[in-house]
Amino acid sequence: MSPISFSPSALKEGRLYEYLIRFALGGAATVFTGLVSSRCGASIGGLFLALPAIFCASATLIEKHEIRRKREAGLDGRRRGEEAAALESAGAVLGAFGMVAFAVTFSLTVKDSVPTAFIAASLAWAVVSIAGWCVRRKMRTVRRLRSFRQRRPAQIAGPGEDRSALT
Repeated sequence: MSPISFSPSALKEGRLYEYLIRFALGGAATVFTGLVSSRCGASIGGLFLALPAIFCASATLIEKHEIRRKREAGLDGRRRGEEAAALESAGAVLGAFGMVAFAVTFSLTVKDSVPTAFIAASLAWAVVSIAGWCVRRKMRTVRRLRSFRQRRPAQIAGPGEDRSALT
């Protein structure tokens, strides 16, 4: 598993209009959430806070960015763009599960102490999101291994398995 890192040089790869689109759509999602909250009440409006504010823009821009980078290298890049957008989608879904854990934990602990509720809810968000990502990676690895074994069973017999029985 590769470590999480921050690369400020990646900010130079984006174009100004991409950042403006993300900013505008994020702001529009926030305004939309405020309107829903004022018309339907805070409990309904709060549900919309789980909406990843810039997901739509970031998924399409990530795909376009990856395609552009691959084309500059002389490759098609469509598959890589789709994979990058799919990875972004998986992260958004797992983050949403984390946000649900945050909301539930906060609502259960806020009566005792607000600072404690924020700390507990933040920990719940982190645990659920990270655990979800780890489970997703493990499931992906297992699926790839199964697929690989189905294609080439004779070449990858497990320990103690007879290779001739697999062909």
